[in-house]
Amino acid sequence: MIRIFVIKLKYYYWVKVLRMDISKSARISLGAKLDKTYPTGIHIGEDSYVASGAMVFSHDFTRGLHTDTYIGKRCFIGANAMIMPGIHIGDQVIVGGGSVVTKNVPPKCIVAGNPAKIIRSNI
Repeated sequence: MIRIFVIKLKYYYWVKVLRMDISKSARISLGAKLDKTYPTGIHIGEDSYVASGAMVFSHDFTRGLHTDTYIGKRCFIGANAMIMPGIHIGDQVIVGGGSVVTKNVPPKCIVAGNPAKIIRSNI
């Protein structure tokens, strides 16, 4: 019961205070880290899940970049995965745990590795 309250409170903070674009049906683990440097650049679609330890970036200080990062509908971002700034992940994508996504990912595929590569398409 307390866990659900904390999750809803964190969602409220992300959406209302930081103004991130996160669907109400998306699930974000308490251990996931969403970029607070440029929070309006985070976009997460319906029914997507971001697992514990995953990081979603929307800025890069070394290049002076503040950009939008998109995660599509019904995606699964595995534990400890990193989504770099400016990446577009299509709908129904699975990102393997520990993967580093450095390039855009087309819909309906599985990516894994460092850097993440497509290991299966048309799922």
